[in-house]
Amino acid sequence: MTLSNQGLRTARIPFVILIAGSICVLMAMGLRASQGLFLKPMSVDLGWGREIFAFAMALQNLIWGGVQPFAAAISEKWGTGRVIAGGGLLYAAGLYLMASTSDPLSFHITAGLLIGIAQSGSGLAVVLGAVGRAMPAEKRSWGLGIVTAAGAAGQFTVVPVGQIFLSQYGWSTSLLLLALLAVAIVATAPAMKGRVDTLASATDGSSSLRAAVSEAASHRGFWLLTAGFFVCGFHVAFIGVHLPAYLADAGMPAGTGAWALALIGFFNVIGCFIAGYLGDRQRKKYLLSMLYILRSLVFLAFIMVPVSTTSVLAFSSTIGLLWLSTVPLTSGLVGQIFGPRYMGTLFAIVFFNHQVGSFLGIWLGGYFYDLVGSYMPVWWASVALGLASALLHWPINDRTLVRTANA
Repeated sequence: MTLSNQGLRTARIPFVILIAGSICVLMAMGLRASQGLFLKPMSVDLGWGREIFAFAMALQNLIWGGVQPFAAAISEKWGTGRVIAGGGLLYAAGLYLMASTSDPLSFHITAGLLIGIAQSGSGLAVVLGAVGRAMPAEKRSWGLGIVTAAGAAGQFTVVPVGQIFLSQYGWSTSLLLLALLAVAIVATAPAMKGRVDTLASATDGSSSLRAAVSEAASHRGFWLLTAGFFVCGFHVAFIGVHLPAYLADAGMPAGTGAWALALIGFFNVIGCFIAGYLGDRQRKKYLLSMLYILRSLVFLAFIMVPVSTTSVLAFSSTIGLLWLSTVPLTSGLVGQIFGPRYMGTLFAIVFFNHQVGSFLGIWLGGYFYDLVGSYMPVWWASVALGLASALLHWPINDRTLVRTANA
């Protein structure tokens, strides 16, 4: 192989990883977003209160977050492709078994445990870690924004497909069809193979995973970032699971929840592109504070006006711009401070707290609905938490750590 051909091949590697990672996240996040459509039909058909479905989704998010650091560490040592292939197979199996569930325990095992583990192997932290290592530093936030935008695209491509399946075939057959779509995740694995290898610069990260985790644990900004990301999980999980039911309860036509989620996903793509672009040019911590303040204002406006087609359209569009825009900024900040070498694992640790927030957002939504017949306590909590997260991000020390060559 000539030097010119070798250089061309090397230049193509980040592009290939970026495209494959985007497709993987599109499918994984799209399938996840579509599950909120099944809350009301499954609960009614099986005679469950909403808390049963909500708890399974909450458990899924918690397991996803808990297993994610181990999945990221395995991908950095043994290769991202292997982890993604396993995640895709588990995803298909979980949806297939979920289609035949008839009692809360089996539903919690399939929708909660299996799909939670599947998400950890095919979700954002594993893919963002691979993309972050592949992209040059000056393009890293942009690349992370592209992948996150692809995940958002899954919301307005896969969710409408799920709604069509649900309208035509019912919830059980629809889940079987979605299981077939999950197999597409496995197809992206060969392009994502590879592991942490020869990142030689001291700014690329600590020399070992143990040193990287220890270094992050002693950094105050890491814990502020982790605490703030809890709020993102609370927000998006509560809305993603409970918004369709909230709109149906308000008398909106059937299918309004699906197109609202799809609209969020569409504007999320735009928001992620903008966040990735700005993240390479402005201080990420200040952008994050602004995003969380804007979220609180959007929530407040939505709950203060009557639910109508206009209010749903306005809410879905604006919250979509702010939906996962936090992800390229948060993951980019991890890479900026600690380097890209073990960025996947460190972001996965931050992401775990995001999933703790997701667990509480989903579960408390179902709990308070069954308790008081309203989602309003959780809407108000979302407003307060957004303001708290804005305050947490502001004082983060975002300077890149400089290490000696043998650190």
